[in-house]
Amino acid sequence: MNSLVLGFHEIERTQLLLVGGKGLNLGECSKIQGIQVPEGFCVTTVGFQQAIEQNETYQALLHRLTMLKAEDRDQIGEISRKIRQIIMEAEIPSDVVRAVVHYLSRFGENHAYAVRSSATAEDLPHASFAGQQDTYLNIIGVDAILQHISKCWASLFTDRAVIYRMQNGFDHRQVHLSVIVQWMVFPQASGILFTADPMTSSRKSLSIDASFGLGEALVSGLVSADGYKVREGEIVDKRIATKTLAIYGREEGGTETRQIDPDQQKNQTLTDQQILQLASIGKRIEAHFGCPQDIEWCLAHDTFYIVQSRPITTLYPIPEANDQENHVYLSVGHQQMMTDPIKPLGLSFYLLITAAPMRRAGGRLFVDVASRLATPAGREALLNTMASDPLIKGALMTIIERDFIKLLPNDQTAPIPNRSNTVMPAHFENDPTIVSDLMKLSQTSIEELTQNIQTKSGSDLLDFILEDIQELKKILFNPQSTSVFMAAMNASAWINEKMKEWLGENNAADTLSQSVPNNITSEMGLALLDVADVIRPYPEVVDYLQHAKEENFLDELPKFEGGQETQDAILAYLGKYGMRCAGEIDITRTRWSEKPITLVPLILGNIKNFQPQESHRKFEQGRKEAMEKEQELIDRLKQLSDGEQKATETKRMIDIIRNFIGYREYPKYGYVSRYFVYKQALLKEAERLVQAGVFHDKEDIYYLAFEELHEVVRTHKLDDQIISNRKDEYKIYDRLTPPRVITSDGEIIVGEYKRENLPDEAIAGLPVSSGVIEGRARVILNMENADLEDGDILVTSFTDPGWTPLFVSIKGLVTEVGGLMTHGAVIAREYGLPAVVGVENATKRIKDGQRIRVNGTEGYIEIL
Repeated sequence: MNSLVLGFHEIERTQLLLVGGKGLNLGECSKIQGIQVPEGFCVTTVGFQQAIEQNETYQALLHRLTMLKAEDRDQIGEISRKIRQIIMEAEIPSDVVRAVVHYLSRFGENHAYAVRSSATAEDLPHASFAGQQDTYLNIIGVDAILQHISKCWASLFTDRAVIYRMQNGFDHRQVHLSVIVQWMVFPQASGILFTADPMTSSRKSLSIDASFGLGEALVSGLVSADGYKVREGEIVDKRIATKTLAIYGREEGGTETRQIDPDQQKNQTLTDQQILQLASIGKRIEAHFGCPQDIEWCLAHDTFYIVQSRPITTLYPIPEANDQENHVYLSVGHQQMMTDPIKPLGLSFYLLITAAPMRRAGGRLFVDVASRLATPAGREALLNTMASDPLIKGALMTIIERDFIKLLPNDQTAPIPNRSNTVMPAHFENDPTIVSDLMKLSQTSIEELTQNIQTKSGSDLLDFILEDIQELKKILFNPQSTSVFMAAMNASAWINEKMKEWLGENNAADTLSQSVPNNITSEMGLALLDVADVIRPYPEVVDYLQHAKEENFLDELPKFEGGQETQDAILAYLGKYGMRCAGEIDITRTRWSEKPITLVPLILGNIKNFQPQESHRKFEQGRKEAMEKEQELIDRLKQLSDGEQKATETKRMIDIIRNFIGYREYPKYGYVSRYFVYKQALLKEAERLVQAGVFHDKEDIYYLAFEELHEVVRTHKLDDQIISNRKDEYKIYDRLTPPRVITSDGEIIVGEYKRENLPDEAIAGLPVSSGVIEGRARVILNMENADLEDGDILVTSFTDPGWTPLFVSIKGLVTEVGGLMTHGAVIAREYGLPAVVGVENATKRIKDGQRIRVNGTEGYIEIL
C-alpha cells in the first residue's frame, strides 16, 4: 500500500519519480517548522503505471507520439486525444482504490478536497512546467475523487503539455504522473509570492500578487491582482488593482465566479502586516530549498497556507563572488559578439588569456567592474569605454545614480580621454609595412607552434600549451599591435566628429572604411565567392553538393568532372580559414575544417546569387566608393576657411584609416588559429584516453576545465558523473538569455536608447554602418540553416567573424548584440552594408520573411 499512496509527511527527498515535482515540494514544505500546508496525500506514479502500462494501444500511440515534432500540431492533437480517452476509460487498479479510501478515511471522507496533478517533469530547478497539467477544486466524496484522479492522469497528454515536453527535450515515455489529494482551503484571499523579483531578477526583492477568493482566478487571468514589493523587510511598492470578480467554492462541490461588492473592489487585499508576515514565510521556504521560490498561498481564518512551492526557473544565475560586497558584472559575450554558453574547457581557455577580473555564470563570463565604479576616475574611464554600447552605458548610469557602489576618494588616476575626442598623435608613423610585419610575426609563431607541439603528449602536452599561452598573450597584447588598430579607430572617430562639425556630414568614416587592404575577415567572405567561381562551370559537382550529407563528401568529389578542382579549392580555403566557425572564442566549437559540409550551403548560395568574378567586383566597387568619398570631402573642405589645413589633416586621418583599420581583425584570426593547433593536439590526447577507457567519447574533454583535464591526463582517473552533470548544466544554460549587466543581488539592470524623432513603431538599435535598405528579413540563429537570396537582410542574435561568409549575400544586417567596433560592425562597413546592432530581442520582434527597412545611419528598423 505504501508505494501506492504516501502522506505528505511520509515523502522523502529522493522520491521525485514516485510523487512528481509538486508532491515532492509539498512534502518538503510540510516539514518546515511554522509553515502550514493543508493535510493531504499523493497517489504515486506506480498507480498511473499499473492502470495503463499493459494497454497495447496506449503503448503504440505513445510510440507514434515520440516520433513527432512540436510543429506537427494536428497529429499531436489527434494522438493525444486518443491517449486521454484510453486513460479515462482505464480502470483504476483495486489496490490503488483501497489505498485512497484508507487515506480519505484518516483525513475525513466528506471533507472537500483539491485534486491536483504532479508530473515527474514538473517544478524542477530548470523546467517549471507550470500549468501544464490539470487541477480540480472542491471535490467531495470518494467516487468523485477517484474520477478526478483519472482526469489528472489524462491531463498528462493535453496538447499543451505534450508540446511543452517536446520543446524542452523530455521523453513522453519517461514522464509519469502522481496525483495530490489535499484538504480544500476556502480562502478570503490567495495569490502568488516570488521570493526574487521575476521582472528584475533581484534576489533582494520579493514580489506578491494577491486577490480575493481562490487563486484560480489569478492563475487563469480572470482578474487583476494587487502587486506588493518587499525589500529587506520593508514594503517598497504597492499597486492596488480594481478587483471585480473572484472564484469561490460551492457547498455542493465545484467552484463559481462571483461579483465583488463595488465598495470592496478597490480595497487592499492584504494588510501591511499580512504582507510582511507572508514575505517572512517566503524567505523561510526559500532558505529551506536553497534557491528562490515561486509559492502559491492562500489566507483563511488569519492563517497563511502554502499549497505549492517551486523553484523560479527563469532567473539568470548570479556570478560567483567570494565576499558579501556589492558587485557589478558586465557580460563579456556582448562585447565579444558571442552570447551562447561556452563549455568549461572553452571558458578556462578564455580565462587563461585575460587578466580582467572574470566571473562565471550560466556558462558565460562576466567582468566585475565594481572596483572601477568605486573611484571618480574609474567611473569616467569605464563610461567612456562603454560609450559605444548605450544599453550598457545606460545601465551603468542607473547603478551610479542608485549609489549601489560607494565612491572612494579619487585615486588620483588621470581620467582616460574619450576616444571620440582623441586627437591623433602627430608622431604616429603612417607606414603600412607595420601591418605586414605584425602579421608575419604572428604567422611565424604559429608555424613554430605547429611544429613543436607534434612531439608532445600526456602531461607534457598540457604543460607545453600553458607555456605557449604566454607567447599568445605576448602577441595579442603587443603594444605596437594595439596602437595600430587604436590609431585607426581614433582616426575614424576623428573623421566622424570633424566632418559633422565642418561639413554637416554624418558617419563619413563608414564609406571611407570600405574595401581596405589586409582585412583577413572580409577577405575570407570574398574568398568563398572565388571558391564558387571554381565550381560554377561543373553542373555535376553542383548537383552532387546539393545532395551531399556525409562528412566525408570531399573524398567523393574527384569522381566527377571538375571534382578535383573543387576539392582543391575547398581544401585551399580550409587551409587558410578552416580554423574559424560561428562562436569561435569557444575552443570547443566545431571548426569548418572539422565539418567542411557547413560551408556547402554558403558556396551553393554564392553560385546561385552571383556572377563570376563577383569578389573582385565587390572589392573594387567598395574601393571606388571610398576613393570618391575621400575626393569629395577634400574638395568640400578646401572651400572652407583654413580649408587647406583642414584638408591636409583630414587626408592624413583617411590614410591612417585605410592603412590600418583592416588590421583590427587580425589579432583574433591569430589567436583562433593558435586555438585550433591546441585543440587538434588535445583531441589526439583525448583519443588516447578513450582507448585507455578513461573517457567514453573524445569530446567529453570539453566538459572539463583545463586544470581538471590536466589532472585526468596525469592520473587517468575520472568521475563519469561530472561529465554527465556538466552536459545537463550546459543544456540548461543554453536556454538562458544572458544579461548585459547584472549585480551581485542578481538584479538585471537594463539601459535604453534615448532617441527623439523615431518613426512610429520603429525598433531602436545602435547605428554602426550607414545607409538605408529595404528587403526581406531572414531570421537565422544557426549559420548552417542559412538559405539566403541576394538582397536579403540578415537578422540574428550575434555575428562573430565566423558569420562573415554570409555577409557577401546580404544587403543589410540586424543583430541583438554588438557595438561600433565589434567584428560584425567593422565588416558591415567594409562591405558597405547598412547595419543596426544592439537591438533588444530582434530575432523575436522581427519575423522571418517580413519586409523591413534598416536605417543604419539613424539606427532603427521599421517593419513594412
